[in-house]
Amino acid sequence: MTSAQQASDDIRFMGRAIALAKARMGQTWPNPAVGCVIVRDGVVVAEAATAPGGRPHAEEQAVPSAGDKARDATAYVTMEPCGARSSGRTSCSNFLMDAGIARVVVAAVDPSPFAAGRGVERLRKAGLQVETGLLAPDAAVLYEGYLHRVETGRPLVRISDDGEGFDARFAASPKADLTTELNRLGEAGYTRLWVGPGELADALKSQGLLTV
Repeated sequence: MTSAQQASDDIRFMGRAIALAKARMGQTWPNPAVGCVIVRDGVVVAEAATAPGGRPHAEEQAVPSAGDKARDATAYVTMEPCGARSSGRTSCSNFLMDAGIARVVVAAVDPSPFAAGRGVERLRKAGLQVETGLLAPDAAVLYEGYLHRVETGRPLVRISDDGEGFDARFAASPKADLTTELNRLGEAGYTRLWVGPGELADALKSQGLLTV
């Protein structure tokens, strides 16, 4: 396969992983929606996205589905496979390593304490070829709320007409302590909330709590 063909295939398969994840947006909090596509000899042998409720993760679904075909395959993952799990269960990086995956292509690096480069480092130390950043701008929408919560402790809030792809609607009095309300929802695991145009949106905007 030529390098041009490989690059074209990489974009196509990562695009598929991003599409899988986008279809689950709003359903997987407190975890981000992640897509995983496993490809061997140019053929998709398994694919999955984070399950509703945040578990199982995409990799821990796709790897068993691929079975023996995962060996020497390439995994396209929209976010860095976790290097550790808060539950203590097998990490996604270990799932890929144990399956014999040869190459991992990642769109976005995960800054959470359970990844933060550790997943990528673990895979490389195990001898896997790892590439990061492919279609990162396209994957950014998947993780903007998750990253916002990691950085601020609060879910991201945006104006929306229908709330599609959001975790929930933010319903509070415009006169309430909105920062406290959002911190509470962040602690509960929410990452992306929506409000309709109006007084509440105006109050959030005036306090720098609305993402535009």
